[in-house]
Amino acid sequence: MKKIYLFILFLIINFGGLALGNWFMGDAVASDWYNNLNKAPWTPPGWVFGAAWTVIMFCFSIYLTYLFSVRNSKFVMFVYAIAVLLNVCWNFLFFNQHFITWGFVNIILLTLVIIYFFITFRHDKLHSLKYLLLPYIIWLCIATSLNGYIVFNN
Repeated sequence: MKKIYLFILFLIINFGGLALGNWFMGDAVASDWYNNLNKAPWTPPGWVFGAAWTVIMFCFSIYLTYLFSVRNSKFVMFVYAIAVLLNVCWNFLFFNQHFITWGFVNIILLTLVIIYFFITFRHDKLHSLKYLLLPYIIWLCIATSLNGYIVFNN
């Protein structure tokens, strides 16, 4: 029963973070500023972002449920809080403030934090569950390349 509550809690926090980030973003995707940026040729259509983040946060919530049921410590909570903060801050930096370079630094740090989860928190029960982080890692690599392209080509 504890796992169900943890899963619901992580769904609320993770999707709440996405909602907050979306609020910071506002209508920036439709703005002249964003539309006039030189974007990477591999930039996916807008609907892909929502679909990707839905899958990512669902998988991340499952992973966190098992991580926190096996290894619930202040340090794990701290690393998770950093991940949530970085995830929310990227939208604020990139879309709200137009700080594309700081957004690039932010997304690199977020990628490193999620990779840290993947390689650091090892436990027999988590061994195969860590692969739930792969969609997040792959997407962050794509997003980092998109952000980097904008930084270096605008």
